[in-house]
Amino acid sequence: MDRRTFLTTTGTGAAALSLGAVSVSTAHAVPTARSAPSADAAHLVHAFDTPLLLRWFRDTYHSIEAMTTGLGLAVDKIDVSGPGGPVQSRQTSPTNIGCGLWSTVAAGGLGVISDATMRRRLERTVRSVEKLERHHGFWLNWYDAHDGSVLTEWPGTGDPVRPFLSSVDNAWLITGLRIAADAAPALRPRIGRILAEADWSYYYTPFDPADPVAGPGQLRGGFWTDTGEPTGHHYGALNTEPRMASYLGIADGTLPADHYWHLLRTMLPGNEQEQQPQGSYVAMDGIRVWQGHYTHGGRKLVPTWGGSMFEALMVPLFVPEPEWSPKSWGRTHQRYVRSQIEHGTSEAEYGYWGFSPANIPEGGYQEYGVDALGMQLDGYASNTDRTYTTDGEPLPPPSAFTNGVVTPHASFLALPYAPAEAVANLRALDRDFGAYHDGYGFRDSVNVSTGRVSDYQLALDQGMIAAALAQAIRPGLLQQPFRTGGFRSRVRPLLAKERFSI
Repeated sequence: MDRRTFLTTTGTGAAALSLGAVSVSTAHAVPTARSAPSADAAHLVHAFDTPLLLRWFRDTYHSIEAMTTGLGLAVDKIDVSGPGGPVQSRQTSPTNIGCGLWSTVAAGGLGVISDATMRRRLERTVRSVEKLERHHGFWLNWYDAHDGSVLTEWPGTGDPVRPFLSSVDNAWLITGLRIAADAAPALRPRIGRILAEADWSYYYTPFDPADPVAGPGQLRGGFWTDTGEPTGHHYGALNTEPRMASYLGIADGTLPADHYWHLLRTMLPGNEQEQQPQGSYVAMDGIRVWQGHYTHGGRKLVPTWGGSMFEALMVPLFVPEPEWSPKSWGRTHQRYVRSQIEHGTSEAEYGYWGFSPANIPEGGYQEYGVDALGMQLDGYASNTDRTYTTDGEPLPPPSAFTNGVVTPHASFLALPYAPAEAVANLRALDRDFGAYHDGYGFRDSVNVSTGRVSDYQLALDQGMIAAALAQAIRPGLLQQPFRTGGFRSRVRPLLAKERFSI
């Protein structure tokens, strides 16, 4: 599976001009208390059909079990189309392994597996993670899930695979490890030793007020370890999946708090982007920040990079952004979901909605989204044929949106913000296309124009579904590690200060 990358080039990194800096300590923190349901979690649990959600979770976790090798590592994907049961891929990534960890904790917390089984499975995975080759405290992007070796050739094609340290992929494995440490006290010392070696400053380019293009105060996408060469881009957009790496580094003290203010709400006015933003400059902790926004369907919101659901909504599965920042993060998340729904039901008239990177039902992989919700010119379209929209011009007619692809994980991410509509959309995908695979949960995607359903389930997408269902059924189950320690003392104050111009 192609890595989902959401990039801003170094040329667009000058969204904030430094008027000062904030320093923080470099102590690492490991969660020390078992998570419990949060009374403050602002989620509409009682609006749900809980038995239905629990059935969906059981089957989804069964797919995670089917993905997991004898080493306790979740493979990248399984093929569920054949009569002989799921067929595993060979490859796995740090993200996939993290998904397996938090899904197992969720299964234990929801009573789908026993505590003893949960602890045994977590220990097996941690034991394997300890043995995987690492550099600078971080994991490489691709391993053989069956023997733990580093992949040097891509399975099935033989194409060479360069060893790469991805900042965002490592963020999701570390997220899973923090959740495992919270759930299994006996593992905390071992996980603590692992996390102590992960210093996020390795990826960080400090802010340089004299040259904010070369020194944007942002994280690199990663480094190739065979040459030490970094990516040419930084992760500049704030409302994207890589902000999890930013939060982790700020929380553990290896990144300065002002890094948060150097991330882009939109690109600066005058830069080429999907929509010329509205907003104003404000001073935040001594940093001059462009608080820009886009408008879609009359709603002001903070765009993502490409316009997909998971860029915006994967992080708040774990970090309670809507609770800590209700008028900024909470508001933009709500409006983002509404715009995704409107695109699927009104603009493209698919009759279904939920657009996010996924398997192409006919084969392959593509970033799907709502083009107008992302900064990137001609970003992620909602259909395989890539029908784009242009700000200020009439929308293409619905007939132009051929081969529209809806992915179920996007509806699960929307559960906290549009619960009734999300469940209805998922039921419709099952009813109209047979997208639900009994015993394993939803398949990865559906071409709603032709009815073709994907043959695959992807670890990342199933992991998001498992986390979203856990949050809906038992709010806070996976969030305790991100409500305490450095998240509470360093990240929460930043989100409380946030003032999006929406």
